[in-house]
Amino acid sequence: MNETIQTNPLIDRLPPHLKQFIKPQNYDDYTAINQAVWRYVMRKNVEYLGKVAHESYLSGLKKTGISINEIPSMYGMNRILKDIGWAAVAVDGFIPPNAFMEFQAYKVLVIASDIRQLENIEYTPAPDIIHEGAGHAPIIASPDYAEYLRRFGEIGSKAISSAHDIEMYEAVRAVSILKEAEGTPQEQIDAAEALVEELQNKKVEPSEISLIRNLHWWTVEYGLVGTVEDPKIYGAGLLSSIGESKNCMTDAVKKIPYSIDAAYQDFDITKQQPQLFVTPDFAYLQEVLEEFANTMAVRKGGWRGLKKLIESKQLGTIELSTGLQVSGVFKRMIQNEDNEVVYFETEGETALSYREKELIGHGIERHINGFRSPLGKLKGINLAIENMGPRDLQAYNFYDGKHIQFEFESGITVEGMNVTGIRNLKSELMLIQFTDCTVKYKDEVLFSPEDGDFDFAVGKDIVSAFAGMADYRSFNVNTHNPSTTTTIKTERSAKQKELIELYEAIRNYRNGETTKFSPDAVFDILKKHHNEDWLLPLEIYELEVERNTTLSKEVFRYLNELKERRPEVSHLIEGGLELLETPEHV
Repeated sequence: MNETIQTNPLIDRLPPHLKQFIKPQNYDDYTAINQAVWRYVMRKNVEYLGKVAHESYLSGLKKTGISINEIPSMYGMNRILKDIGWAAVAVDGFIPPNAFMEFQAYKVLVIASDIRQLENIEYTPAPDIIHEGAGHAPIIASPDYAEYLRRFGEIGSKAISSAHDIEMYEAVRAVSILKEAEGTPQEQIDAAEALVEELQNKKVEPSEISLIRNLHWWTVEYGLVGTVEDPKIYGAGLLSSIGESKNCMTDAVKKIPYSIDAAYQDFDITKQQPQLFVTPDFAYLQEVLEEFANTMAVRKGGWRGLKKLIESKQLGTIELSTGLQVSGVFKRMIQNEDNEVVYFETEGETALSYREKELIGHGIERHINGFRSPLGKLKGINLAIENMGPRDLQAYNFYDGKHIQFEFESGITVEGMNVTGIRNLKSELMLIQFTDCTVKYKDEVLFSPEDGDFDFAVGKDIVSAFAGMADYRSFNVNTHNPSTTTTIKTERSAKQKELIELYEAIRNYRNGETTKFSPDAVFDILKKHHNEDWLLPLEIYELEVERNTTLSKEVFRYLNELKERRPEVSHLIEGGLELLETPEHV
C-alpha cells in the first residue's frame, strides 16, 4: 500500500495548520469496482459535457493529467499541475470551510480521495475524487478562472463563522460519511439527514462564512457561464454529476443572471438545485467577489466586526489603526454611545503581530491568559496617542520610567509605571508596556497590578476583523484527528470480495493482462450470485459487442431483463449502451 504523500513546491510551503489535513492517497485501496465507477462517470461526462461544458473543460482534462479510464493519482496530477502553477492534495472528506478556502489561496486543490459507491454513482453529497478531480481540476486550466479561485481562497479564508456554522459543518460531514459507508443502516442515514434539515431550517443571522459559502456554491460548485439563453457548465458539482449536468440544461431549472444576490440564496446539499446563476464570463466573477469583500469585517472592521468574532467563539484577529494585530478568542467589548469600541478583551492564548509577523516577546507564552486594552482618544486631547510625536508625548508626560495617569473619552482610566513602547514602520506608538498598572471603567477594575505587566494596545479604532490568526506560527492549531473523523471503512463480506474479483478480472481482460476468470465465467458467476449488479454486465458487453459473440447477445438480453427488473437503474444501463453507439467510446 502506498503511504507516501506526493508533493510539489506549492505543497511544501503550506503552513502546518493546513498540512495536518493532508493524507496519503493510498491508490491501492481503490477496488476494481471503484475504477469501473470512475470510468463509467467519466465516459458519460466526456461524451455529454463536450457539448455543454465551458470550452476549457476537455482541454483541461488533458492539461491536468486526468484519465478517462483510470482514477487519477496525486503523483501524476501534481507533476502536470506544476506546469500551470497549481498543486493537488488528498484529504479525508470534508474539511472546515476556512481551511478549504485557504488551500485555494495557496493555489492547492483539495481532493477528497475516496470515491462514491456504485449506488450513488449519479450524485453524492460527500466530496469524492470524481467531484474534486474531474470537476474542479479541469477548469483551472483557464487562467481567468484559476485566478478567481485563488482570490476567492484569500478572501474566503478570512470570513468569520458562527457557532451554527460549526454545527452545520459537522452534521453535513456526518451525513456524507454515513451515506458513502458500505452497509450503513438506513435509520442512521435518516437520523443524520433529519439533523441537517433541522439545522438548515433554523432561523439564524447568516454569518460571513455562510454567505461566502453561498457564493462559492453558486459559482465554483454549481456555476454556469455565458448567457441565460445559452449557458455552459463550469461548476464542479455539475461537471461531476451525470444526472444533474443534464437536468440543469432543461427548462426545469431556472437560470438567473449572476450577481451579489447569490450570496443570499441558500442551497440544499442533499437535493438537485432548482435554480442556477449564469455569469457572462470568469472575469465578472471577480467583480462580484470584490463587491462582497467590501461588506466583510476584514475590510470594514469596527464594532460589527468585533461582534462577529465574539459571537463566533473561534480564533480570530482584529487590526487596529496603528497596524497592531491581536489574535485570540475574543470574549468582550465595551462601546460608547456612538457604538465605537472603547475596550476589548480576549480569553486564553493571545498573540500580537504587525504585518502578519508576531511581535518578538508577545506570543502566547506572554499572553497565555488573554489580552485586554482600551481604545480611542484621551479625554480633553484632540490628538490620538498614535499620532503624537516625541514632543507631544513629553507634553502629556508619556516618559519611559515615569508614573503616569490618563483618562480616555470613554471614562476608562489607566494608571501605572510607563516602561517602554513599540513603534510601527511609521514610527507611531502601537504598544506601551506598564508595570504596577490599574485600569478602571466606572466602578469596575479591568486590570490590576496582581495581573502582571499591562500591555496597552495603541489605536483609535479597529480597521479590520477576520477569522484565524495574523501569524500562522503563533498558535498550535494542529488539532485535526483523522482517526476520529475519517471516512468509515467497513469489513467486506465474502460476497463483496467475490464481486470485486469479478470486476478485476474484466478490468485485467480489457487491459490485456492475466485474468483469474474469462468473461464467460465472470458472467456465469454474476448471474448466480450478483444478479442485482448492473455495471459489470455493461463492461462485459462492451468487451464482446464488437466481436458480435454469443456472449454479447446473451449479456444484451440480460441487460434488458435487468432494466425491467430494476427500473431505478434502467436509465444508467441505457446510458452505458448509448456510449457503445458512439465509435470513439467503444
